[in-house]
Amino acid sequence: MSWRSTRAAARIEQRNRQAAIIDLGSNSWRLVVFTYVPGSWWKRTDELYETVRIGAGMAASGRLGDEAIARGLETLAVFERFCVAGGLDRRDVHAVATSAIREATNREQFLLAARQATGLAITVLSARDEARYGYVAAVNSSTLADGVVLDIGGGSMQLTEVGARRAGSTASFKLGAVPLTEQFLPGAGSVKKKDLGRVRAHVRQALADLDWLPGSGPRLVGLGGAVRNLAAAGQHAAVSARTGNAHGGIDLGVQGFVITPEALGELVQTLASLPSSQRGTVPGIKPGRGDIILAAALVLQTVIELGEFEGIEASEFGLREGVFLSRTLFADSELLLPDVRAAAVANLAIQYESDMSHVEHVALLSLQMFDSLVEAGLFAPEGGERELLWAASMLHDVGMTISYDDHHKHSRYLIVSAELPGFDPRERGLIAQISRYHRKGTPKLGELAPFARDGDEQLLERCSVILRLAEHLERGRDQAVSEARLSTNGDGVDLHLRAAGDLTLPRWSVERYGDGEVFERVFGRRLVVG
Repeated sequence: MSWRSTRAAARIEQRNRQAAIIDLGSNSWRLVVFTYVPGSWWKRTDELYETVRIGAGMAASGRLGDEAIARGLETLAVFERFCVAGGLDRRDVHAVATSAIREATNREQFLLAARQATGLAITVLSARDEARYGYVAAVNSSTLADGVVLDIGGGSMQLTEVGARRAGSTASFKLGAVPLTEQFLPGAGSVKKKDLGRVRAHVRQALADLDWLPGSGPRLVGLGGAVRNLAAAGQHAAVSARTGNAHGGIDLGVQGFVITPEALGELVQTLASLPSSQRGTVPGIKPGRGDIILAAALVLQTVIELGEFEGIEASEFGLREGVFLSRTLFADSELLLPDVRAAAVANLAIQYESDMSHVEHVALLSLQMFDSLVEAGLFAPEGGERELLWAASMLHDVGMTISYDDHHKHSRYLIVSAELPGFDPRERGLIAQISRYHRKGTPKLGELAPFARDGDEQLLERCSVILRLAEHLERGRDQAVSEARLSTNGDGVDLHLRAAGDLTLPRWSVERYGDGEVFERVFGRRLVVG
């Protein structure tokens, strides 16, 4: 097993398992390896990618072309060899095909050739199954409760209505980036307004009978490489505009990033002004997707308009995660995480072998002190602030998997680099910064500043000081302090402790290292240990 064991952290005795998902899309093909323990944790641990364009030319011929088939078989041979080299059992390899192969008149010949050449049994997903896996991916990577899930690929687009986190109506449309590009935007040069209008009109006509789309809710969660690329481009443009830095600054990923209608409109104008060969040079757009990204952007733009959505929220999850979750992690249970954010935080803490009893208790003490400060009227919390403090408390020690020395800095790096489904880039950045300052130093937004809102600097200071106090109260990692409350007393704030053990160590740690000077600067009162 190439991935280290995290059984001690997860408090389980099961061995790690691996599964490979092979996603044969109309544009790109991917093999993704997930390492997991059912019901506990999971992580994407390897990936192969190839732009096969299996659906190239199908809009005119209806069949898979000979050159496309040759590219596909060559790629499948590589994928199959990778699975063998990694010791993956055939039962743990799930190969699925989507719209291009599904709709090809010669799909059976291709499937037979693939089976004979590689031994891989490929499942051709129906449009309904493709939409269902997309829905599973979206609702388990976001806080979407009511709205719509959009999954756009090279060959088709699926829309799924969501109410109270449950899937409702679904619909599939031949509005993939490849056929739309071939039909409406085949030229190599820049694109005129009338040609953009033709694509939008075609999308409107295709969606004309979808009466549930308007009024389905304000949120639209998008899946697929095109959505991720456009989100990356929109985020880069926004950060560059705020900082004047053409390189875009820190990379916080696009999970949860919302592309507004205005930002998407600007991207469409930028992409349309460029020849197709140069669209892949726009920061955030991958070169292999550059020639078809404009068509996808026009589809998204039209769906947002018709559904009157506030924008489209990008998910890093996709069909592959939907298949993995459905067939392995959730194989014998409901296909919904009870709490996406809580599951994401626990998943990351377990992966990096945190002492779960310790971090859970630090989180408990942090929230007790947070609530008591709010009740005392010392500050009015920002929306979601309490949950960010909880997440940072749970993850503050993940950096110890690298080294104890400077582990607060290592924690920041790991949180910034990780996927935390359910949190947007700003929130993930704040969690990382709060964790960064759980030991010492004056809390600063630093590189996070371009993502921050008004009041985030004060939020960071408050939460960092509270987490720092909670860490000192749990210095012995023995849960000696069962309860910690803060209350005003004249010009000071009294820290009241309830003991479950000997308080010698936590009192000493707070008095010696609790940084009362920072507490007084942030809350305007001196800290008194009761």
